[in-house]
Amino acid sequence: MSVVKELFDSIFRRPLSVWSAAFLLATLNILLFAYERPWTAADGLRNWGDWFFRMLGAQSQSQILPPWLYSGSVLNFGLLIGALTSSLLSRQFAIRIAPPAELAKGLIGGLFMGVGAMLAMGCNIGGFYSALSALSLSGPMMMVGLTVGAYLGLRYLLWETERLPRLLAGPTRNVWGALDGGPSLQPWLGGVCLLLVGFTVLMYARKGFEQRGGLLLFGLLLGIVLQRSRFCLVRAFREPFLTGDSEMTRAAVLSLLVSALGFSVLKSTDLRSVEAFVFPSFWQGSLFGGVIFGVGMVMAGGCGAGSIWRAGEGHVKLWCAVAGFAIAGSSFRGFLEQRQLLQFLGSAVFLPDMTGWPLGLALTIAVLLGWYVLARWNEKSRWLIAG
Repeated sequence: MSVVKELFDSIFRRPLSVWSAAFLLATLNILLFAYERPWTAADGLRNWGDWFFRMLGAQSQSQILPPWLYSGSVLNFGLLIGALTSSLLSRQFAIRIAPPAELAKGLIGGLFMGVGAMLAMGCNIGGFYSALSALSLSGPMMMVGLTVGAYLGLRYLLWETERLPRLLAGPTRNVWGALDGGPSLQPWLGGVCLLLVGFTVLMYARKGFEQRGGLLLFGLLLGIVLQRSRFCLVRAFREPFLTGDSEMTRAAVLSLLVSALGFSVLKSTDLRSVEAFVFPSFWQGSLFGGVIFGVGMVMAGGCGAGSIWRAGEGHVKLWCAVAGFAIAGSSFRGFLEQRQLLQFLGSAVFLPDMTGWPLGLALTIAVLLGWYVLARWNEKSRWLIAG
């Protein structure tokens, strides 16, 4: 029992470093790609929005899969439950209600992210993290857009803090739970969550949906890693402009390097299709979608996946962000399809098709190392800090 307790304490009593998380997230993404598909949050959130509108009678498409069967949705459910379970086991869960203005910003930020993700054909996870790993040129282009959007979003927040201080006034209220220690009931509830996940996986297998059960477990692991490490791509883009701190940016670079190498092995050996996650959004959709998404994620305080795992911790503002993302993603995607505008978002460009595998991978690594060097230089020079 002492060994089990020591293992439990090492996971749920002590935080996980962002460097360990960077490697673990990349490894999980590679395994997830080998299992079925790379990591993304946008299409699952859009599915939630589609199903919501269908229940209201505003969506008549019969081909919409229910959320418990749609792969992206199941992955998101696992992520949400993983963060909830982890926060309960570590006694950090609390329903946190932010002031009304912050809740509104969460919703508006979610709406921005939903629109941006549909233009880029992926959120900052699918459209940037996984797309860049897949050597799609839409990934680096969305990276540029996210950088611009994060800067613009931060400039707005600084202006808001200076000009509208009364609007932001008011504490965040904890309705249940505590940040330090927490009720002793929480670890037991976390254990119940794990049992329910295990039961759900067994039910998937019994109904012939074993792969969906596997996706739920992948999501669970992603949620635990994110919650324990506080790994956040929003911070990777925002902090260089806010404080100059580059740790999260450099950790993101490490994660992307590992993920890109793993994806390249899977694709170059024909274990997975070279077309996977090469979206037809280069360059217009990725760039402008990235800008809009970047503004939204800074306003909301979380990206697609970040909003989900922080919602699992009890942040009501991020519940609003998730709702806004789902609603905007579903409605705006429908608008693009009805007006036949998807063809104007760009082209699908797979870098090795243009350069060959060695040079394509080398260029991707060079871009990431350039981002690392720029972030490190800015940390020392503080040249890019806004305001």
